[in-house]
Amino acid sequence: MKKKLIAEFIGTYFLVFAGPGAMVIEEITKSITHVGVALTFGLVVTALIYTFGHISGAHFNPAVTIGFFVRGDISLRDSLSYIVTQFIAAIAAAYTLFLLFGNVASLGATLPLSSESQSFVLEFILTFVLMTVILGSAVHGKAVKSFAGISIGATVGLMAMFAGPISGASMNPARSLGPALVSGAVQHLWLYVVATVLGAIAASLVYKTLHE
Repeated sequence: MKKKLIAEFIGTYFLVFAGPGAMVIEEITKSITHVGVALTFGLVVTALIYTFGHISGAHFNPAVTIGFFVRGDISLRDSLSYIVTQFIAAIAAAYTLFLLFGNVASLGATLPLSSESQSFVLEFILTFVLMTVILGSAVHGKAVKSFAGISIGATVGLMAMFAGPISGASMNPARSLGPALVSGAVQHLWLYVVATVLGAIAASLVYKTLHE
């Protein structure tokens, strides 16, 4: 279990360091662009899945961990250990960004462009799709698992590409919590925790029904 938690910490740390970090650097230099930020998220997820997938399953996301718990793929004790580790790693990464660059762009915190309800629905749908892709590409018995990292990373990049400007395209409570806590931009944090978790749970239940 120790190795799994170390893998989850490192993976979640670099996910938050690279993704929100790209948003911070874009704010400072104007050299990355929105497309570049989306690609950063997708590419770092792809790289991390291939690096740590065989060790911890490469969750790096409390919503995904809860989705697997609902399916019975991980015990309650292990899932709680994963989630605590993911949150600590995300906070550590956001604090690293703060030390390097200051409180720029709210450290890449996810914030709704318009109403909370709009972003809530969007985050639910995005996380539902992400969890479905994870289950279909990395878990299903007939899946070509060697391509799972590409399909999941591409999904994250795609979601960030089109939905990022509206809701932040979090799909991940830890990714939202770290920057929000360290930057102080916590006013909308609840929706990025609740909507993403509900989306992952819904996807797990629907996927289970499809493959009974």
